[in-house]
Amino acid sequence: MTRLWRVRNGVIALRRPLLMGVVNATPDSFSDGGKFSSVAAAIEHGRSLVASGADIVDVGGESTRPGADPVSVEEELERTIPVVEALADDGFIVSIDTMKPSVAEAGLSAGAVIVNDVGGMGDVGMRSVAAERGAGVVVMHMLGTPRTMQDNPTYGDVVTEVGWFLADRSNAAIAAGVSPEAIVVDPGIGFGKTIEHNLALLNRLGEIAQAGFPVMVGSSRKAFLGKITGHARPEDRDLASGVAVAAAIARGAVVLRVHNAAICLEAAKVAWAIVRGEAAPWAPVAVEGAAER
Repeated sequence: MTRLWRVRNGVIALRRPLLMGVVNATPDSFSDGGKFSSVAAAIEHGRSLVASGADIVDVGGESTRPGADPVSVEEELERTIPVVEALADDGFIVSIDTMKPSVAEAGLSAGAVIVNDVGGMGDVGMRSVAAERGAGVVVMHMLGTPRTMQDNPTYGDVVTEVGWFLADRSNAAIAAGVSPEAIVVDPGIGFGKTIEHNLALLNRLGEIAQAGFPVMVGSSRKAFLGKITGHARPEDRDLASGVAVAAAIARGAVVLRVHNAAICLEAAKVAWAIVRGEAAPWAPVAVEGAAER
């Protein structure tokens, strides 16, 4: 039976892996160095991602790179809301990437149907917004904050502890009124993890999936890929990102958050064909049953 991801105004059928393209509307993104920090550039980049194979565009206005400082609500709104509105008006599936309930609320009003919360739905206000607006949510694990997360991250067993965290936060969201079908979980590759932690999470991704929620993986261009390949520049890690996408799909990931949609689409298609044992059609994805905004 096909699983459904309940999002604002409808559902997305998870018939195949989904690619979530990253739109960093920030001047200090780790992956592109602020290349898309203007509203116009961010909108065009979102359109380019969809043209290259992204199913969802994930718009964020606050960098979560290691050591990053937070930005004000006002600044984050200025960076993201015009972009969300334009891409939603184009008919794209849009996610708002934020830790702030007020930004999530504004993003949903502008046309986003998913809230991607790197804060893991730890904010009671965020749970309320997601529940009241019927949004799809991504519950991610992060150790500490972006400013502190890489300060000697330590776990007993990283996979077990991340799995417990994701189950606990998902249950808290459900208790607040979020539909269980609205939840996708993300182990937070690179968010308070060493290279060994990241590799363990990817290798044992099936254990994260055992909680019953679809799993998203965002390993694209991350520093651990640079350590493995020797590529210092994030944009030189796209081939490695595609390999990580394929490995994640083989271990049960359903949503892949990527920067280079074209390369990762090819990797995803091949991985999915191997998993299924056939070259199944890569059918378009839409929010089914969506109402007009």
